[in-house]
Amino acid sequence: MVKRSGLWLTILFALFFCWQIQPAAAFTEGQKELLQSWRIVNQAYIDETFNNQNWWLLRRKFLKGQLDNSEETYTAIEEMLATLDDPYTRLLRPEQYSSLQINTSGELEGVGLQININAAGELEVVAPIAGSPAATAGIAPRDRILAIDGISTSILTLDESAGRMRGKVGTTVSLTILPRGEETPVTVDLVRDVISLSPVYATLDERLDNFPIGYVRLSQFSANAAQEVATAIEELEQLGAEGYILDLRNNPGGLLEAGIEIARLWLSEGKIVYTVNREGTMGSFEANGTALTQDPLVVLVNEGTASAGEILAGALQDNGRGLLVGATTFGKGLIQSLFELVDGAGLAVTVAKYETPNHKDINKLGITPDRLVAQKPIFLDQIGTEADQQYQTAVQLLTNTML
Repeated sequence: MVKRSGLWLTILFALFFCWQIQPAAAFTEGQKELLQSWRIVNQAYIDETFNNQNWWLLRRKFLKGQLDNSEETYTAIEEMLATLDDPYTRLLRPEQYSSLQINTSGELEGVGLQININAAGELEVVAPIAGSPAATAGIAPRDRILAIDGISTSILTLDESAGRMRGKVGTTVSLTILPRGEETPVTVDLVRDVISLSPVYATLDERLDNFPIGYVRLSQFSANAAQEVATAIEELEQLGAEGYILDLRNNPGGLLEAGIEIARLWLSEGKIVYTVNREGTMGSFEANGTALTQDPLVVLVNEGTASAGEILAGALQDNGRGLLVGATTFGKGLIQSLFELVDGAGLAVTVAKYETPNHKDINKLGITPDRLVAQKPIFLDQIGTEADQQYQTAVQLLTNTML
């Protein structure tokens, strides 16, 4: 009897084992992609409570759905991610994932707007890209976008909105805009163009006697940003710059690594940023003695300065390397990583938050400048002129430093 019982136990165990592994072998392509997305979030997402819900039960729920084609699979993944209530953790469909990669390294076709979902769930402008159709039309940070070609943005995701604004050069897109502080929407028709993503503009301002100022404007933190800023500083040093204005206004961010490397171009020593993951483990990045200049520095920021722009501004402010002038920054203190899925789609997942060197958590709060200077939106050709009060304040602070 003992031997027979042992035999039955062996058979039962084998049947149980086969039952456990059979579903994995039978997963459809759609189920495999959903499972891949679920695992990425399970392993990397910053909130280990997953917005106070059982992430394992959600796995089971969404695997039971119809996943017979890519559209059904993408919809299920989007619905699963939406339960996290985090607009930065999102699915990027293949064309969106490809566009995002281009956005950090090359060119794109569209209107030149960096956009975000605000705390109220509304689509708003982070910043227009310098020289773009949106910037030329005077669209400004914190303006709300109510509709795109007549379609309400309240029913569109962040990436759907971005996708509708992109398109072939020469075609037109109509935006319904509610300017910040206004009550009446306006309609703006923009002609799509090639948006140059070269992130740096630099010049020497010699209008002050015996005190030339190097002006460096950084529009985003793309893969080539650090090298371009380094080249600009080196050329301005050769031209005799004795002080610098680093303009981060309307810079929506980009690559964390680019922000760190650019901070190292200005800082000889000190912490640059702390990162904190979901376990509360803190990492840090430091200056490494590669600063290219010790000349006085003023940094221009405004409500369109976000993410990596805030990391750089916070590092320079907390280390006493530069004075911040302008308006309180956007307040995006979360870090996303990109993960590629099996079919060329991708996931952007919030994996950590960051703190400035003085351990300030700026998410939804922003960084307050050393000198607050209110200013209405100005056009690109007004930067550095009398209309640019923030720039004029920076010049005054630099000249006072040298006296």
